[in-house]
Amino acid sequence: MEDILFCNNGGCSAKLGPKALSKVLSKLTQPTDPMLLVGTESSDDGAVYKLTADIAIVQTLDFFPPMVEDPYLFGQIAAANALSDIYAMGGEVKTALNIVCFPEDMDLNILGKILQGGSEKVSEAGGSLVGGHSIHDASVKYGLSVTGIVHPDKIMKNTGAKIGDILILTKPLGVGIVSTARAMGVASKQALDLTYKSMSTLNKYSSDISKKYQVHGCTDVTGFGFLGHLLEMMTDNMSIRVKMKTIPYIPQSLEYSEEFYITGAAQKNRNFVGDNVRFKNVSFAQEELLFDPQTSGGLLIAVDPKDAPALLKELQQLDLPVGIVGEMIPRMDVSIIVEG
Repeated sequence: MEDILFCNNGGCSAKLGPKALSKVLSKLTQPTDPMLLVGTESSDDGAVYKLTADIAIVQTLDFFPPMVEDPYLFGQIAAANALSDIYAMGGEVKTALNIVCFPEDMDLNILGKILQGGSEKVSEAGGSLVGGHSIHDASVKYGLSVTGIVHPDKIMKNTGAKIGDILILTKPLGVGIVSTARAMGVASKQALDLTYKSMSTLNKYSSDISKKYQVHGCTDVTGFGFLGHLLEMMTDNMSIRVKMKTIPYIPQSLEYSEEFYITGAAQKNRNFVGDNVRFKNVSFAQEELLFDPQTSGGLLIAVDPKDAPALLKELQQLDLPVGIVGEMIPRMDVSIIVEG
């Protein structure tokens, strides 16, 4: 399989930049249906529509070009990434539809492997794959449209955090950097193994654990990077203090960042966050980890400080790097403060 067909600007690094996207979306008419509990107002991970007093549906979709050579693994990663938005909203996956773009002259066995990987992840999530839509295209793209359910009183919004909450990240950063290093032929097997494991792991397990505790807000870290999605959690009365030393990351990714195996998408994220962040004793390579676009990244959970140690201990049993990465504090002169 040729890399030019299967690994060109793939994963969440293929997203439009947040600054350009926000400019376009700001011109759209906002919905006013009172049963729409979560729409586009806070760039949340999924839309939530109330059906009854006890049931609301969560809707999301996500698709992108490949970032790995193995089509089966690509299908797993793309599905895990799309399913993640349901978990970030506190929901439970119910149904999914395939989204497929595929060249007419490419081996259909490749498509079969992609769909197999995606189907198995939907089944692992406890959902049903019920169809989809396909078109011919110059390059491969795959993802899912997903529907889940959540109790209207238990929605995990990205803006629900409270001052004093502790922030926990459930997967390591550095996926985009390692992928760039892979494309240049310098990524180690150890780095790739952890990267692939992280991207193909469902956030279902960390979400299920978090529901036992007083979690006030949640989002998943994907194409806009750690700091881009963290900025979306902000409200006017708070700032966020981040501790660089406790952030989980793929160990080799910092080394690759120091060698400038970085992504163009990360620079778009840097431009978007801009003056909203202040760094203290943080190297450029470390900054790049925080701007790095993540494909199927972890959940960023805002939890009551009394529950943070117990939640962290349980999450550590999932066998992926996890850590307490910061806290919500009263409003300062800047939105995000990152301390080395």
